Amino acid sequence: MYWSRCATSGAPHTALRAHTATPVGSNVFVFGGCDARACFNELYVLDADAFYWSAPHVVGDVPVPLRAMTATAVGKKLVVFGGGDGPAYYNDVYVLDTVNLRWSRPRILGDKVPSKRRAHTACLYKNGIYVFGGGDGVRALNDIWRLDVSDINKMSWKLISAPSSADGRSPVTGKDLRPKARGYHTANMVGSKLIIYGGSDGGECFNDVWVYDVETHAWKSVNVPVTHRRLSHTATIVGSYLFVIGGHDGNEYSNDVLLLNLVTMTWDRRKVYGLPPSGRGYHGTVLHDSRLLMIGGFDGSEVFGDVWSLELAVHAYYSQISHFTIEV
Repeated sequence: MYWSRCATSGAPHTALRAHTATPVGSNVFVFGGCDARACFNELYVLDADAFYWSAPHVVGDVPVPLRAMTATAVGKKLVVFGGGDGPAYYNDVYVLDTVNLRWSRPRILGDKVPSKRRAHTACLYKNGIYVFGGGDGVRALNDIWRLDVSDINKMSWKLISAPSSADGRSPVTGKDLRPKARGYHTANMVGSKLIIYGGSDGGECFNDVWVYDVETHAWKSVNVPVTHRRLSHTATIVGSYLFVIGGHDGNEYSNDVLLLNLVTMTWDRRKVYGLPPSGRGYHGTVLHDSRLLMIGGFDGSEVFGDVWSLELAVHAYYSQISHFTIEV
């Protein structure tokens, strides 16, 4: 694995943290986020083959400036949910058509909607976007909602896993039934399993790994022998590994690359070559070809506008890729 800083060209764009970075084809759609002074609702597109930035003209119902929202690709459309700006928190849904660059607001059927939140996660499975956790400005959350996106123009919400008491324990057995409430964690979908790692409730920085099966609605805590505390990191599936980059470990911002082997559920630290990026969190990471591209972020004082590439020795990770299931 080899780090290098990418030389980019094209439209100037602001340094960003807590933005979204979503791949659609060979383009990475970067939306919102903030710098040291303000939040934005601009859209930037990085051509991941040419490392060329564009700032396309968008039309329609453009979202308000947002940070710590989610943007989930559903075909060639991006579904943006939640986020906030300063003291404001939102639970709105917006859709960006990445072909004609038009923003719209889908009709939400029914009156059930998640509470306003930011720093949550959102993962697509079948025709549903599964939203977990985040914070509403008063407390951290650990509920799961499913947004039905089978019709992109009219959607509906369903509460899949209700919020728990403050510590996540059952009042009857005292056992942990679900993760503690948190934001700035990561969530990844492998088959029907949602893998939650790390995050923070505003006080504690977590090191735990949880799996939620969206078919059976069951939470399981994963017993991982060696642990790493992280919040505001990114986690990207490559083969049967979860690549965790950067984030904050409760003391400082990190530039570590950690691999969670999803078959053995153990952490693996591989040798990484090249000049690494500075430690940071609140960045975006996407997989394109055999590279992980990291965009922007924040190190506690500086907000970054750079793009870094982590070249993967692909053969090392694709050995288990074709057939693996998470036995949790």
